[in-house]
Amino acid sequence: MKAVVFTLGCKVNEVESASIMSALEGLGWEVSDKLGSADIYVLNTCAVTREAEKKSRQLIARARKFSPSAPIYVCGCASQKNAQQFSSRGVRFVCGTRDKEGIVAAVCSDFGGDCAARLPYPKQVRTRAFIKIEDGCNNFCSYCVIPYLRGRVTSRSIGDIVGEIAQTAADEIVLTGINISAYGSDSGTNLVELLAALKDCDKRIRFGSLECNVIDERFLSACRSLKNFAPQFHLSLQSGSDAVLKAMNRHYTRAQYLEKCALIYKFFPEGAITTDIIVGFCGETDEDFAQSLSIIDEARLARVHAFAFSPREGTAAYSMKDIPAPIKAERLHALLIKAEEAEQAFINSRSGSVREVIFEDFDGQYTCGYTPEYIKIYVQGRCEGRGNVVIGAPFRDGALGEEVGDVCNK
Repeated sequence: MKAVVFTLGCKVNEVESASIMSALEGLGWEVSDKLGSADIYVLNTCAVTREAEKKSRQLIARARKFSPSAPIYVCGCASQKNAQQFSSRGVRFVCGTRDKEGIVAAVCSDFGGDCAARLPYPKQVRTRAFIKIEDGCNNFCSYCVIPYLRGRVTSRSIGDIVGEIAQTAADEIVLTGINISAYGSDSGTNLVELLAALKDCDKRIRFGSLECNVIDERFLSACRSLKNFAPQFHLSLQSGSDAVLKAMNRHYTRAQYLEKCALIYKFFPEGAITTDIIVGFCGETDEDFAQSLSIIDEARLARVHAFAFSPREGTAAYSMKDIPAPIKAERLHALLIKAEEAEQAFINSRSGSVREVIFEDFDGQYTCGYTPEYIKIYVQGRCEGRGNVVIGAPFRDGALGEEVGDVCNK
């Protein structure tokens, strides 16, 4: 019997899908994360934008093209937001975000098997393991529907996290969640205490997205004390304009963001800061947008994930006056060009330096992997494990690399 567990959305969704995959394998199922013929489908949905929610609904038809009579089980943020949009399409079972154990229980009810009370640790399918340390968010940014779907912050215990990390064979772990900067705020601990528990871990440790409030000398000292820390900080920005940040209900200013960047570079001079920027938020003027462009250079950002604002029902911004789509498109195009220039400049600034790369995928000609600063490196030939690489010129979505020593088979 074969199950397909297909995922849309964030890394947290991917981690939770991997736990479902692990549970199904424990019940004797053959499991894949690629759409194809199967006896059942588990679809983990996303609602971060209207387009993501639309794609989530379309997954049902995509699955039925492969196996029209196979039962479909749906979970995730889109089904949490509106279960009816899936149940009306004849799926077998629908649940939301925090009761995904119900998926496995429903499969057991339909096909037999003993279900555990909680989902197991995720099935690891890459050389990087994503470790979910918390769920939920208390920030309630005016544009974001996720806190309403995921709920308040709920943190895992340090012991449980350390135990999962000890069991994974991955060379790199990424600490992820909906708002990991708030880790422990519900249980009396914090990220610094978690890092103290991981100080002897030999695996490379990387963070998911961080908020400004967590960046201080104590936190950065804890990062620096780790055996193998990846100095790439995805420091959420969203806009370079104070007026827009206030309208977004983001709790920092442009100047404060730049101060946090300067502090990161003080502790990690060769580190990388990456971010997200939304264009076309309600009320954004040409001057506001210019501020978003200029902060890329001022903060010396290594990479920018840029996207246009999408109003979401149920958020404060939904009732604000939206900006015309052509203006959003024009600004997004300009921001993408600026982001590409910044990334190329960052890669060029590291050209000729040697970094340890953890190799992941081979496409028949090149093996790709990532440096600690999250530069994607392409090395000719098949490489495995990890190895030191000289960073070369920009190439594809990263840079070419030349191995130091014999780590690849030509």
